[in-house]
Amino acid sequence: MDGDGSTASVRGRVRFYLQDGETAAGRALDAALFALNLAFVAIYVAQTYPLSADVRAVLWSAELAIAAVFAVEYALRVGVADDALAAVRDPYALVDLLAILPTFAVFVLPASAVASIGFLRAVRVVRVLRFYRFTRDAEFFFGTVSDNVLRAAKLLVTVLVILFVSAGLFYSAEHAANPAVGTFGDAFYYTVVTLSTVGFGDVLPVTTLGRWVTIAAIIAAIILVPQQASKIVKKWTRRETVDVTCPNCGLSAHDPDASHCKACGHVIYQETDGTE
Repeated sequence: MDGDGSTASVRGRVRFYLQDGETAAGRALDAALFALNLAFVAIYVAQTYPLSADVRAVLWSAELAIAAVFAVEYALRVGVADDALAAVRDPYALVDLLAILPTFAVFVLPASAVASIGFLRAVRVVRVLRFYRFTRDAEFFFGTVSDNVLRAAKLLVTVLVILFVSAGLFYSAEHAANPAVGTFGDAFYYTVVTLSTVGFGDVLPVTTLGRWVTIAAIIAAIILVPQQASKIVKKWTRRETVDVTCPNCGLSAHDPDASHCKACGHVIYQETDGTE
């Protein structure tokens, strides 16, 4: 019994700190994971540039170390969950797994085999999706934030993710065949110019896959960015309303000074302190 209680206590503490954003320890853990996320993404970008063998070896070691930390985090999140299967199927957990598996696949498979599997290298770009974990709820990264700040953070992350993932996939599709796309920076430049509809034309896709990546990026930007932005606008437009429901038609969110329902005209009651 004591053993079971001790195990449950340990699981509870681990779960608390993995989800906590208010205590000093929880904030420190969030900050460390956020910094490792940045480093993980930066390593991917750096590896697309011409580097010496020594620098590449250092980056590879750093990538393995960070991937190992994220693997332990993933195992802990699944291990302390009440429903392990639901935890594994959670979208955030799937993103975590997809972000680290290519690194370990590169580590396990022979170098000659990895070089011929371009898909593994392309998939590594999705590690940027891990940043969505920090916008999961109002208690993310250094404590509680307002709903408006959280929505704005999700919009910013959505824009950056679309740009980064599109650039990474475009680089994977084009760099071997397109002399204008030699690094991730070239691909990122093309993606920003294209999605902003400026279209200078100095960088163009020369492969079929590159063209399809461009099409997918434009469609994603058209759908996802307005969706996130509409949530912010909707919240702002409802900021000056009060949560009063009309007893006749059921309409809620009336103006602060409304005495009648704007939909059906029925008299509604609103609490007031008598100062207005």
